[in-house]
Amino acid sequence: MDGATRNTALEAWMNQHGYSSNGLAEAVNLALERLTGRTGGLDGSSIRDWKAGRVRWPKAATRKALEDVSGLPATALGFVPRGRTQSASAPPQEASDSMKRRSLVGGIAAAAAAVAAAPGTASPRRVGMSDVARLQNRFAEVVARDHRHGGQRDLEQRAAALADEALNLQNAGSATQRVRSSLYAAAAAFRSSAMWAAIDGRRYDDARAHMREAQALAEMSGDQAIKFRIWSHAGTMHRHMGRPADARAANDVARSLHITRRDPMFASLGLARQGAIQGIAQDRTGARRAFDQAQEAMLRADPDACRPVWMLAFYDQAELDSLALSAYLSLGEYQTAEFHAHRCLSALRPHMARSRAIATTRLAHAQLAQGEAETATVTAMKVSADAATQHARVSRMLQAFGAALRATASGSPVVRTWTEHAAAWRTTV
Repeated sequence: MDGATRNTALEAWMNQHGYSSNGLAEAVNLALERLTGRTGGLDGSSIRDWKAGRVRWPKAATRKALEDVSGLPATALGFVPRGRTQSASAPPQEASDSMKRRSLVGGIAAAAAAVAAAPGTASPRRVGMSDVARLQNRFAEVVARDHRHGGQRDLEQRAAALADEALNLQNAGSATQRVRSSLYAAAAAFRSSAMWAAIDGRRYDDARAHMREAQALAEMSGDQAIKFRIWSHAGTMHRHMGRPADARAANDVARSLHITRRDPMFASLGLARQGAIQGIAQDRTGARRAFDQAQEAMLRADPDACRPVWMLAFYDQAELDSLALSAYLSLGEYQTAEFHAHRCLSALRPHMARSRAIATTRLAHAQLAQGEAETATVTAMKVSADAATQHARVSRMLQAFGAALRATASGSPVVRTWTEHAAAWRTTV
């Protein structure tokens, strides 16, 4: 509006904490989603309206989200509450005095925030392990969403934005070395989730960019578990790209970390992923040996040991069998692959929706390769419409299944059944 006073307090806070208009909009939108269950609609222009003073008192939910992001009340960020509607009988002088009081309150808040932002004039905010715990809770949400949906671009972007939020806390105030290391680890964890979402969605250029940043953050954190996750993801990325030599080299870095000697569960995961790599490399002996060792290490692992949430959420007997299923499919050992598929599917936890779709599709491939076209088609039709159409990896595998079915059972009723079912998927989502 004309004559609006710039919100210098908000500008000072944003400059101090390294927020651009777009960056703050994204952070507040995420906080709004946690509060209301719906993604916020702010963008850079919304924040510029705040800074310019065109919006002096945002809506209640937006204010609460901003306060969650900043750790400050809205008034300390230069926003001015709306005064009560003045009655028609209010004397002109009273109205003028009220306006002056509101302007004074806003000016005092702006001045206080500006002073707080000035170097050397006040004690900075103390960043502590409670801030780290809040980030870890949000990371658990990202992991849970990945297991439900997987590979989605919005999940990748969300994880990347949360990595930036974790890094912004490094500049938010004073902190112990333990807290700073934990913040770098949190940022690396979010960035590795962005990397995995890109891998799962077959966006490999994006995955490599996330990987480079995640690796740098992990080194600054000194966290062995997150280093393992990133290098293990890198091995999986190269495996999906059909580059077994690069996959083996990246996975070897993960397996060489001392956390694999301290905790057999990490050793087991590294060995199981090594077995999957040996599968695409057509190394039967190496694959069998890796899976045998992975199984033995899992049996040695303490089930009650303290492990990161990403490991607890996905690596178990079902995942080991899923990796074996992948390897034996690549090796053409379809009966063995089917055995591991059934074991995987019987042990998968309910939240592993993405993993269930992948294992079901691989089972259908193993059955079809053994000449069981009808059984394989029934299996493939169990994949949910959402996974079949929205998950890049599952969609590609089902397309390959359809092509193989047409090649092996051309003209049979089962081909028509599959074609009609696949068409129905596309119309229901």
